[in-house]
Amino acid sequence: MKFYVGSDHAGFAVKALVCNYLSSKGHEVIDLGPDSADRVDYPDYAKKVADAVVGDEGSFGILICGTGIGMSIAANKVDGIRAAHCNDYYTAQMARAHNNANILCFGERVSGPGVIESMLDAFINTEFEGGRHENRVKKIMSLEESC
Repeated sequence: MKFYVGSDHAGFAVKALVCNYLSSKGHEVIDLGPDSADRVDYPDYAKKVADAVVGDEGSFGILICGTGIGMSIAANKVDGIRAAHCNDYYTAQMARAHNNANILCFGERVSGPGVIESMLDAFINTEFEGGRHENRVKKIMSLEESC
């Protein structure tokens, strides 16, 4: 799998853990920044990752800020993105299985390394179930067209 990864200053320390973990599992990882823990604005990095995911069919994104909330809100403004703010294995699993999420968002300030690794595993190892969920995802995506 191919992953685009981004953070703000509040997620910077964990970003390296995420990139290393994904790489160790054999995935292609592209770090879109930032390159330091200097203060930055999370919407800028949410857009970078979201644009990359939309422009590279079949790829996924990981966004990290203090809580994961701001990143998920910002990323979901980009057409074609289904960014899920997750806090544990189960929410990451359901984000993929039922919502066909293409970006996983979480917070460095609220998730420890073990939880982060378990969320990554759930996101990586869970396929979209389709079926009854397909129509719901189509309805979600159609909301972009009505705005």
